[in-house]
Amino acid sequence: MSEDPMNQVSQVFEKSLQYVKRFSRYKNPDAVRQVREILSRYQLAEFELCVLGNLCPETVEEAIAMVPSLKAKGRVHDDEAIEKMLNDLSLIKKFE
Repeated sequence: MSEDPMNQVSQVFEKSLQYVKRFSRYKNPDAVRQVREILSRYQLAEFELCVLGNLCPETVEEAIAMVPSLKAKGRVHDDEAIEKMLNDLSLIKKFE
């Protein structure tokens, strides 16, 4: 491994980029924008938005297990709203 700090940063960047490409759910940048738009409509916290957008749960139970705060007291997310959100996400993935 090189002692040059710029080369080390470059290697870390390259490995990170390879990792992201390998595990990316969405290949199309427009699909990513659509996912973000859809999830933003549900007044989710940034963390919730990221988890749901990246992990793409298929059922309400999976979504709640991944993001328990969806069912926190005082939130407006009932099972029907979560189901609609997941259906909207699956449509984007299907047509990508």
